[in-house]
Amino acid sequence: MPAGMVDSLCNAFGIERRAAWETAVAGQDLPLRVRQDRDDSFADPEAMVERMDELGIATLLVVTSDVHPHGTAFDVSSVTSRWEETERLVERFPGRFAAVWGIEPQLGMTGVRRAEEVLAAPWVVGLYLHTHSFDRPLDHRDHYPYYGLCDRFGVPMMMQAGSSGGRMPSEAGKPIGIDRPALYFPDVTFVLSHTGWPWVDEAIAMALKFSNVYLGTGSYPPAHWPAALVDFVRRPGRRKVVFGTNFPTVGHRQALDQLDGLGLSPEVRDLLMAGNARTVFTRLNERAGPA
Repeated sequence: MPAGMVDSLCNAFGIERRAAWETAVAGQDLPLRVRQDRDDSFADPEAMVERMDELGIATLLVVTSDVHPHGTAFDVSSVTSRWEETERLVERFPGRFAAVWGIEPQLGMTGVRRAEEVLAAPWVVGLYLHTHSFDRPLDHRDHYPYYGLCDRFGVPMMMQAGSSGGRMPSEAGKPIGIDRPALYFPDVTFVLSHTGWPWVDEAIAMALKFSNVYLGTGSYPPAHWPAALVDFVRRPGRRKVVFGTNFPTVGHRQALDQLDGLGLSPEVRDLLMAGNARTVFTRLNERAGPA
């Protein structure tokens, strides 16, 4: 893998996915908007790699899953990458893309077996839980088989923590829900994405308590990071936060432009933007390629 920044959370970014995103956002009755400016929004793979080169981004971790509508207000599989799409990216642009596999806890063992199958590919570097789509707290029994897979394969579990982004219950995303899983699976690394807002202090408490719990910044541009998170990044959590955009809700230019306003030291910035991700997603440090 090339050296450089890592975006730990990127959804399907192809131009053909704009309509699916806009439909999904409109159905949530949210003030949220996907990126519209041409130089920071949807792009074909070649243009995205050119943008990454320009900005110094080495690798995007692309949320990848099967198509499986699950009957809630937001069908997350409509905006994720398909297996074949991500596989083509990995083959065409070695080292520039990897996958985090979006799990489907409502499928029972069928979903677990599918996750086990895809983890055989070295370019699948972790699992991802879009928590609110399934209305199950982080310590729900349906998640434990997936946590067990993470333990077995040595990959992290990243999950949305905090309030839901639309017409779905938020309670499942309370960060304190990671308390029991982190105890039960001490060798599994958990990433609480989306900053944990509005329970940021709770998310920070979990990251401080457990060596195997990290925070992720997905879906929140730096200018909107709570003061407590910025302080955590600067000081006690400088090795416990991984950068992510949740593209296209945050653009790469947008995030990097705003990052300069946080006053981070070069060391802290390097950890946030690259070093911590390579600590968490250990498969990035291997010469991953297509299975």
